[in-house]
Amino acid sequence: MIRDDIKTALVTAMKGGDKAGTATIRLIQSAIKNRDIEARTGKSPDDDNLLVVEVLQKMVKQRRESIDMYVKGGRQELADAESAEIVVIEAFLPQQMNEAETTAAILAIKAELGADGMKDMGRVMAELKTRHATSLDMSKASGLVKTALS
Repeated sequence: MIRDDIKTALVTAMKGGDKAGTATIRLIQSAIKNRDIEARTGKSPDDDNLLVVEVLQKMVKQRRESIDMYVKGGRQELADAESAEIVVIEAFLPQQMNEAETTAAILAIKAELGADGMKDMGRVMAELKTRHATSLDMSKASGLVKTALS
């Protein structure tokens, strides 16, 4: 499980004296713990790895947005720190589908559901998320689904 990999990586980073890596992994654990607390009151995914991947993807997205703001604000040292955190976080994410694989998955779902226009985008996106949530960046997939359905 991804949680076990994160715990092992924390111990390794601490023993190796990697302060930046240790801090980032602790942030990951904190975000996962917060998501666990939220899941107590709401519906949590059946698969624990799915929950962890959602948290990690959200963290990467937040850091990419921060990098854009830091670069625009002329704070390159902060952008570099965020980039270093992204590298650590992405190490725990499963291999992401490339654009060709994503397009193939979208076309297969489109054919299977009989989707023929933008009115079916919600159905296609829901099925795509159900099947490929852990290995797909849904924000990038959204644009590819729009292209496939138009």
